[in-house]
Order: sequence, then structure tokens, then C-alpha cells
Amino acid sequence: MFSQAALNATLNGVSGILLACGYAAIRARKIQIHKRFMISAFIVSCVFLVSYLIYHYRVGHVAFHGHGWIRPVYFVLLTSHTILAITIVPMILITLRRALLEKFDKHKIIARWTLPLWFYVCVTGVIVYLMVYQIYVR
Repeated sequence: MFSQAALNATLNGVSGILLACGYAAIRARKIQIHKRFMISAFIVSCVFLVSYLIYHYRVGHVAFHGHGWIRPVYFVLLTSHTILAITIVPMILITLRRALLEKFDKHKIIARWTLPLWFYVCVTGVIVYLMVYQIYVR
């Protein structure tokens, strides 16, 4: 059965793939394709955020059951993921706004930071899901 937690991880993974495709498109100077990928990544990330908030409102806190050396690794990963997930939201909105207003010089400056941080949040979201729900379950 496909759980809501699995859906959230899938949405995070899809966002990451869309970001990578958007990056590849802009490197190839395919601006319209880049725009479609990045707007799609934004939409998928918004759907993720709504689904994530609903899930944790219903379920509450989900404990990590790993022991030993993996426990501090998990918490370092979770902490960096959480801090950057909060930080990245305004960065995404600013980056998107600058692109939509066609302020491409300013867009490019912040996008160089937004893209890798957003990608990191997507990837670490999937890793956290795997660690909590697939690898270290009770």
C-alpha cells in the first residue's frame, strides 16, 4: 500500500528530478523548457508542502528508531534538511518572482544559491523518509 509518507517522498523526488531537468535545460540555453521544468518543480513542491502538513497534522511526530552511529548521522541530516527547507521557501519565491518579472540578471544571482539548496532539500527529504519509514522501522 502506498502511504501518504511515501507520496510525500515521491513528490520530493519528483521535484528534485524536475530541478535537475530545469538546470540541464538552462545550461543548454533552452529557456522555455527551463521555465516549464522550474514552474513544474514549484507546483510539485507546493503539493508536497500541503500533503506534508496534512500528514503531520494527522499523525504528529514520527520517531526515528535507528541506533548506534546512524542516529547522529540521521539527526545531522534531518537538522540540515529542516533548516534549509525553511530557508529555501522565501528564496524560491524571490527567484521565481525575478524570473516572472524578467529581471534575469537578479534572477541568475539568487538562482545560483536557490537551485542547489532546493535540490539538497528534495534529496535529503527522500533520504529521511527512507531512514524513518523503510530502513529503521519497528
